[in-house]
Amino acid sequence: MGHNDCRYVHRNWSRLREATRDMLVSLHGRNDGPTMEEWTEQLECAKLLGAPIIAKLESLCISEKLGIADWGFAGDVIALAKERDVQLCLETGSLPAVLRIGERFDSIGYCFDTGFAHIDPSHSFREYVDKLAPRTTYLHLTDNYGLFDDHEPPGARGGMPRENWEYLIATLQKYDNDVIGALEMSPCMPGPMIRQGSIFLFDVLGWPDKPAKKAGYNETSYRPT
Repeated sequence: MGHNDCRYVHRNWSRLREATRDMLVSLHGRNDGPTMEEWTEQLECAKLLGAPIIAKLESLCISEKLGIADWGFAGDVIALAKERDVQLCLETGSLPAVLRIGERFDSIGYCFDTGFAHIDPSHSFREYVDKLAPRTTYLHLTDNYGLFDDHEPPGARGGMPRENWEYLIATLQKYDNDVIGALEMSPCMPGPMIRQGSIFLFDVLGWPDKPAKKAGYNETSYRPT
């Protein structure tokens, strides 16, 4: 597959299925202005893999400030996801826009992006938590220094206050949601990224469900090409 090739097109399904066998999978939705046909294709791919799709506002033809909102297109996509039994999670963007979509479509889940919520000058981090936690089914776990979405590993020095992390997990635990968390960072290599983020979340903060290392795992064997 080329660098810009969509991984969700039908010709790639067999390879995706084999590559992710016995794995917990989630798909980051297309952000190239997908048509209804392309949405149908990626929803079928998600169904095949038993995966939720994390979607940005723009992929549903909804602008951050609701200046442009094709509710008909968004409604068709969301209805199709529900028909395919695929959880569609709306990634954190403009809080008013995300909440407006949630009000219109009750099958939508929320992907809470900790980095985005930390740098919004209009709404506090705790306001994001309070508004989105009841329907949060996915977490993008990332840190920054309060100005830009730096995508640092959780626990960056000078990054998001520990109180925010603790408030997030305490609030999520009030609801009976199955929540998937994904580390979203750059440009860390996978090993250091996972190690640093995991130490902070599970060992320092004491978050539940710490992943167990598989027998025989050796991080030093990772050799990217």
